[in-house]
Formats: sequence, C-alpha cells, structure tokens
Amino acid sequence: MLPVGPADRFDAFRALADRRGRPGRRLLESLAEAGAGTADSPETWAPSVAVGMGLPAAAALGPAGYYADLAAPHGRRHVRVCAATACFAAQAGRHLTEVEHELGVTVGTVSPDGETSLQAVRCLGYCYAGPAALDGDTPRAGPALAGQLAGREPPRAPAIPAADDTGDPVLLGGVVAGEPAWQVWPQVVTAGTPEEVRLEVAASGLRGRGGAGFRVASKWEAADRAPGTVVLANGDEGDPGSYADRLLMEAEPERVLEGLALACFACGAGRGVVLVRSEYPLALARLREAVGQAYDDGHFGPSVHGTDTTLDIEVVQGAGSYVAGEETALIASLEGDRGCARPRPPYPTRSGLWGAPTVVNNVETLASVPWIVSRGGAAYARRGTLDETGTKLVCLSERFARPGAYEVELGTPLLRIVTELGGGLKDGTGLTALQVGGPLGGFLGPDALDVPLTTAGLASRGAALGHAGLVAFDGRVTPQEALRHVWEFAAAESCGACSPCRVGSRRGLELASADIPPGPEWERLGRVLAEASLCAFGRRIPPAVRSLARAYGGRPPGWES
Repeated sequence: MLPVGPADRFDAFRALADRRGRPGRRLLESLAEAGAGTADSPETWAPSVAVGMGLPAAAALGPAGYYADLAAPHGRRHVRVCAATACFAAQAGRHLTEVEHELGVTVGTVSPDGETSLQAVRCLGYCYAGPAALDGDTPRAGPALAGQLAGREPPRAPAIPAADDTGDPVLLGGVVAGEPAWQVWPQVVTAGTPEEVRLEVAASGLRGRGGAGFRVASKWEAADRAPGTVVLANGDEGDPGSYADRLLMEAEPERVLEGLALACFACGAGRGVVLVRSEYPLALARLREAVGQAYDDGHFGPSVHGTDTTLDIEVVQGAGSYVAGEETALIASLEGDRGCARPRPPYPTRSGLWGAPTVVNNVETLASVPWIVSRGGAAYARRGTLDETGTKLVCLSERFARPGAYEVELGTPLLRIVTELGGGLKDGTGLTALQVGGPLGGFLGPDALDVPLTTAGLASRGAALGHAGLVAFDGRVTPQEALRHVWEFAAAESCGACSPCRVGSRRGLELASADIPPGPEWERLGRVLAEASLCAFGRRIPPAVRSLARAYGGRPPGWES
C-alpha cells in the first residue's frame, strides 16, 4: 500500500457531507433556528436537526456544542454583553456585574421564567464607546450600559468616528470624501485582464491585513487559477480592540464587494463568499443589501456587464468563535464543521472549501484592491515603508480622548497616533499599558511607544501589528487583573483542536488566578504552548504574557530570565 501524504488525508466529515449534498451552512443555520429561544442544552435539540439532513447526531452535536451562539442558552430576550479587552479596560470589568444585577440573570444562564438570557461575548466592535451589549440585534453602549438594558437610561449606540490621516485615503474614500463605488470593476471586467490585476497587486506590495501579513499576490498566485477556485472574504474580525472591518462592511460594503470581485477575476474564481461574524448584525444586513443591488446593477451574475465572466457572491453569518477567523478554521465553519484550525499542508490554495482551491483574504485587504487597480501598484508602493507598503486602519479604544478609526500610512510613529490622533487618554489620566494588535498581539508600556506602526517595528518590542487595534489601560486596571483577563480570553477561545493550547490555556488561567509565583511550571507551560500549538493562537500566548509583564515594569512570571 502506498503511504498517504498530508495532501491526501481522508476527512470523514467531508466525505459524509458530500454524500448528503454538502449541507454546510444550512446545518449551522438550522441549528441556530432550533436553539433560538430555548434554555435546553444542544443534546436535546441538535440530534433531530442532524436526522432531518440525513446526518448522524455527532455532525450536529459537534458544532452545536462548539460555537458560542449555539451552545449558549437562549431566553425569549437574549442579551450579549461584551467582555473583551476594550470594554474590560473601560470599567475594569465592573459592567458585567452591573448588567447581571439589573437583568436579574447571571452570565451563561436564563432567568427562571425563561424570559431573559445573558451571554458574555468577546468583542462587538464598539471598542470606541464601550462597554457594549447587543439586546437581540440592537446595540447599546456607554458608561450607563446596565441602565440602558434595564430601560432606565435612553439607548445609545454611536456610529464609528472615522478620519483620514494620509491626505489620499485608500480605504475611507467613501466615508470621508464621498467617493462613489463601483468605478473600477466595470472597466476591468469589460476591458482588462486578470493578469493586469495580478501585476498591479504584486507591484503594490500589499500584504494581508488580517494579522498574518502574507503577500496577497503570492497567495493569489498559489491558487494558480485552478478550476473551481473560490475566494473567501474574511469578515470574522475577532480581535478585541479592532473594528476596522465592521466600519468597512457597514459604511463601505460596495468597496469590499468590488475588491472581492477583482480578486475573483484575478484568481479565475467564479464564486466568492463573505463571512460576517454574528456579532455584527448591521454589517451582515448592509452587505446582503449591497450584494442584491450589485446583482441588479450587473456587477454579479451569469454574464457580468455583458461579458462571458460569471461571478456569484454569497454572504454568510458566523456562529461565534474567535479561532474560526483563522483561514482553515473559517473553511471548516463554512462546511458546517467545528471551527477548528486544520493541519497544513495541504494549504487552502490547493485544497480548501470542499477540497477546492481557496483564497482567503481579509475584508480590509480586499477593500484596498480597487484603489490599487485604479491608481497603480507603484503608487500604492510609494506609501508606507519600503518593506511594508500602503495604509492601515488603526482603531483607538474608549479610553482615548479621541477614540475612533484612523487611516494612516504604515510606518507612522505609534507615539504620534497615541498622543496626536488619539489625544492621549481622556480626563488627563495616564497610560499604564497599551495593547496592540488584539488580545494576543502584545502590550507596550508608555515609555516604549517610539516605534513605527509596522509588523517589524512592533515585533522588535515584543508586540504584533495584527488588526492594529489599540486598547489603552489606565490605573483602574491592575497588572494582575490584566494578566487574568489575557488568560481568560485564551482559555475561553481556544478551539480545543490541539492539547497544548486546550490544556495549556486552562492551566495558565489557573496559575494566574492563584497568583502562582514564577517557577519551572510557568517556564514549561510557555515552552509547550509556543512550540507545540497547532496554530498561531496558542503560539502567541507566551509572547503576549511576556509583553504584558514588561509593559507594567515587572519581571515576566517565570517565562524568561
């Protein structure tokens, strides 16, 4: 018998789903419908969903017990309250207790009469105005959050403040200057070639804006325009502190879709999918409306603008998982599986969604493509730095005097962003630590901000660019509370696919909660997480903890000498 290589790995779930018509998203949507309004555990209602699709109970129990939206008990009124970093920093986490008191229900439970349920989630994209919650799909935000949910305070959900710092925005042209959408795609599909699009993007030096920073042109080239190629727009923006993708999907959905169309054209893909996280209900509605209008206007369909190009676009909703934003986990989610990272190789560009070559690009990445194609890759490459070109949306949290999303050129000094654009912290309070690039991106102390906003610059200080969300901490949060918060996030959001991360994140939370002093167990835990975790989630935990300790001026708790 010939050995079976990684690229030929048998996937029992895919094989079974193939025989059942690939239910994929229909399975998750049916599970969401079955679980709505019930406090019962998935074991009581998920198997019948599977039976209805000709699947074994395990095919429904797996995702129903994994995704937060499905596993959480639901009352007739379901409230999701944000427990992520920016909302935590706003009031040192006290808002959770206040909301529980006002609603008379604890997080993760349903009131005895079945009326109200409360779920803690990690980021609703209101980092600039937190703490925040979704009452059903209706947002509430601000210091009086509990009072708003109780009906004693008027509802408040401010729009995202957005500004351009570049003088010629790549991403915010529609928001700040009213630039019309769909100016590039009709010309390209009727008179251009896929090769021209690929060459401009290659010349631009554009890198993925979802955190990994991989060259976009290289990923497109890896798909090799193979038959059946699919392009996925990743709108599962899970990094607490970032709301750039939410801004683009709500305020610039046409720009996102135009970038997706150009990517499909360049990659020879006749199908594109946009995945929007469930915590962004308005973004989901805006994108679906924009897709419908795009079909009406001839941008999508069987004969795009009278050409022989066929392009179909679908918008789907996530089900609540941070790790499902990782590209292989996102693909698993779209197939109706648990959103866990899958081993590589094979890489998605060879075998992705249902085995088809699949290109996954972040929403902000795709939104840059129309500007690049219309102005030229060389013009984009002149912006930013030599090695990291272009612009980036930077999101400032509620603690800043001027929170909001700012488009800046890569390489802009972080200190300038904090002090000039953000105006420092509100009420004249002092910065004690700055989290950069998400919960596992890294922390910087107030004396370590003299660094350019680039992947390389931040890495030199033990941080990461990530989605470029900046969450400010002031003196109301102690170092011990910040450390526990990091481990709580890691333990809650680990997908569980690999033992080092699944077990290690929980053990780290135990040690942090017990204030265990530095020692061999901390050192061993950090080494195992960094070296043996399946994906970047587990590998990023140790450097994030080290950076937190440095930011607060202390010795990392056993992680390094």
